[in-house]
Amino acid sequence: MAGSPTSLANVRAALTLLGALRRGGLTHGVLCPGSRSAPLAVAAALLEPGGLRLHTAIDERSAAFFALGLGRASGQPAAVITTSGTAVANLLPAAVEADFGSVPLLLLTADRPARLKGCGANQSVNQEVFLAGSCRWLGEGDPQGLAAMEPAGLADLARQALAAARGDGAGRSAGPVHLNLPFDEPLHADGADLSRLAAALADAPSPPATEAPATAAPGHPVSQASAGTALDPDRPGVVVAGPWRGAPAAWPAHVEALRRWQRRSGWPVLADALSGLRGLPDLETVTAYDLMLPEASGGDGLAPGGDRQVLRLGPLPASRRLQRWLAAQGGPQVLVSEGDGRRLDPLGVVRGQASAGLAAWLAEQPPASGAGEASGASLALANGWRRAEAAVQALLERELAGEQGEPALARHLSRLLPAGLPLMLANSSPVRDWESFADPAAPPRPMHGFRGASGIDGTLSSACGLAEALGALVLVSGDLALLHDANGWLWRPQLGGRLTVVLIDNGGGGIFEQLPIRTQPAAALDFERLFAMPQPVDPLALAAVHGVPGRRLEHLDDLEGALAWALAQPLALLVVPTDRRRDAALRQRLRTMAADLADPLATNGPIPSP
Repeated sequence: MAGSPTSLANVRAALTLLGALRRGGLTHGVLCPGSRSAPLAVAAALLEPGGLRLHTAIDERSAAFFALGLGRASGQPAAVITTSGTAVANLLPAAVEADFGSVPLLLLTADRPARLKGCGANQSVNQEVFLAGSCRWLGEGDPQGLAAMEPAGLADLARQALAAARGDGAGRSAGPVHLNLPFDEPLHADGADLSRLAAALADAPSPPATEAPATAAPGHPVSQASAGTALDPDRPGVVVAGPWRGAPAAWPAHVEALRRWQRRSGWPVLADALSGLRGLPDLETVTAYDLMLPEASGGDGLAPGGDRQVLRLGPLPASRRLQRWLAAQGGPQVLVSEGDGRRLDPLGVVRGQASAGLAAWLAEQPPASGAGEASGASLALANGWRRAEAAVQALLERELAGEQGEPALARHLSRLLPAGLPLMLANSSPVRDWESFADPAAPPRPMHGFRGASGIDGTLSSACGLAEALGALVLVSGDLALLHDANGWLWRPQLGGRLTVVLIDNGGGGIFEQLPIRTQPAAALDFERLFAMPQPVDPLALAAVHGVPGRRLEHLDDLEGALAWALAQPLALLVVPTDRRRDAALRQRLRTMAADLADPLATNGPIPSP
């Protein structure tokens, strides 16, 4: 067509853009098939010798979650490359999770030029708005086509995208970025042209570019550390640590700052299962708080007095009981996030929020007025939590002995998995069971979960991305969550990291057994069809179709041997059958027993033996 760019110009523009991303630190690209995206695909392949690791996937939804796992583990964005049309819509679930979970992610989508938009041209849709509500920034190529852009402009586009995806340190956390890139035809260059282009660009100097700040997306206001974020370490208080959402590089300073605060204040640390803090040396954590707290807290709960201070780290833990307990407290609460300036207090009780991270917050605290040691009142409060924790753990040891259900599985797994082996917990029941029933004396390990939007989308694909980046991973998932992302098994042939999947096969959505649904007359008529939705699929057979070996455990006594076998495989599935109705009743019984056991702390009474 007259006036259209040549196919070689399209590839040259794509190579310039991806090359700038590569020089800016991009190491992983995830490519989905398509014609309109052909220049990007060819450019990505040409960059492989220069260090870009290219993964391929036929399912854009799975590809985006794989990239999400890569970004979570590394702290750096991976790039997903797709064609135009509905392919872009499939990126939305991962973009939502990356947004709420503060995970860096680059979404590169090929598009038609502007002259083909809004005129009925095939596969021409308003894809530039599909992801807008979840992205930190939308960058767009020249409406005529990417080949119409100068190299400096392409380099600037790459620089802005990387800066926005990583977060700018001023209250905008890491997150997803969408680059919508029009390409005009012709799209496909021949091999001889590509060889000459690759050779020429390999010797060419990097094009100049100027800095341009990324702008925040609507709905993501910047929030600096607000006034009133000081707490008094000489007075009693507690630390509530939610899921870790900071960059991997910030983790050591975060842990050390928390140790310093606990040594100075004596405050107990109520650590969510995904906080990563459980079992770390020189840090005392409380893990059974969800079991200790009563169903309806009046505010005093486990410790006397209504003016306890609360230092909250990151988003709220999953425990609804803890959330109610926090909402009922009368003392000041301060929230410290790791670079996320958005409001993270759905309870509406936080006095102030600091977004620069715990290490920075601690450095800004005024000098303590005391002698530099924890006060007697603070130590008494911490001791009360400690005594209750010990009593509840003894109760769990007794009551879970010989059990075969999900609470017992969480406890056994926490002990049997090797120290330091990363673990991902799927949403719904697995993450909640680990929070309540995992052994606090178990070895520490990196913990991962995707609680940003708390969906079951992309569970297996996200785990594959984590395993690829970390080298090894264990995923604990329910049957519906795993089946919902069955295309994740397609990663097997190119997966570089080892992945062991522990599947809780309870015949449907076990989380609904823990909600007051069966008691509702209309729902009770057909609970299985309307809510649990068991699927007639053999997970071992489905995995086997994809070349994944698996075993079914009939008894938890077989778990240790099965784990040893599975961990030696590149990718393996262990299926643990459970009874969701029985497990729901067991959880409720344990919660009632534990709350009754811990309740005497409200009046400083003795803890009865379990």
